[in-house]
Amino acid sequence: MLNTKAIVAGYDGSTEAAEAVSWAARQARLRGLVLHVVHCSIWPLLTRHLGPVPGVSDSGLERSAESVLEDGLVHANAAAPGLEVECTLLHGVPAQQLAGLSARQEMVVVGSRGLGGFLGLLVGSVSLELAATASCPVAVIRSDLHPGGPVVVAVDEAGSPAALEDACTLASASQVSLAVVHVRHTPPGYQRFRAGMETEDAAEEVLRVAVQAARNLAPAVDIEQLLLADASIPHAILNAAQGAGILVVGTKGQGLVRETIGSIAHAVLHHSHGPVLVSRRPH
Repeated sequence: MLNTKAIVAGYDGSTEAAEAVSWAARQARLRGLVLHVVHCSIWPLLTRHLGPVPGVSDSGLERSAESVLEDGLVHANAAAPGLEVECTLLHGVPAQQLAGLSARQEMVVVGSRGLGGFLGLLVGSVSLELAATASCPVAVIRSDLHPGGPVVVAVDEAGSPAALEDACTLASASQVSLAVVHVRHTPPGYQRFRAGMETEDAAEEVLRVAVQAARNLAPAVDIEQLLLADASIPHAILNAAQGAGILVVGTKGQGLVRETIGSIAHAVLHHSHGPVLVSRRPH
């Protein structure tokens, strides 16, 4: 196991996981970090017969798991030749194992859906659970449609400092522009029920403070600011992120997914067609 800070990529042999490993490898190279490719085998939870079939070379469930990990290494080397890569085969539930590894790491990267994903679901259970339980930022990689596109970060009324910090790191490392987005919630009939709702002046101040913080964190990055109003905050964020290289969102709380990831991050993970980074921090 690595004792130094690294980018951890989960790999299960799926196309989505291969994209995640490749993306993670490129990020590790940009940041000068080690890449840690991990495969979690669930076979020991299901059977004790992991060894090779007598008389059949290169067989058995354990060997099959090792082959998956070796394939992940191939993807990493192809994406970032010469990168220092560590590989680990773990046994157990993938989301739990990766969450355990996330402590003191730079980032955990996974595909949107694994081999067990249901067709039609854009994000799988492992991605969702990690987004709620990891101790570091979690990148969920779908199709990398715009690798040279800007980083888009959504900030809430509190300024989303963790998301802003992660977005500035991504933009600086990739040498791309940054778009800071704040959405003023304007549900149907809001003009009749404006008590307690964010005013336009308050929204402008939230965005101004966030942009100034971003300029301090990433002085070499071109920064754009977008103040939007919409009845659906996720809808506005996703529209603003069209053409983005990655979308960064914050999350709130700890524990079970729907109760702690936050409804906005949950909706964005389900409906985004590109990579999403959920800005986790240690518990």
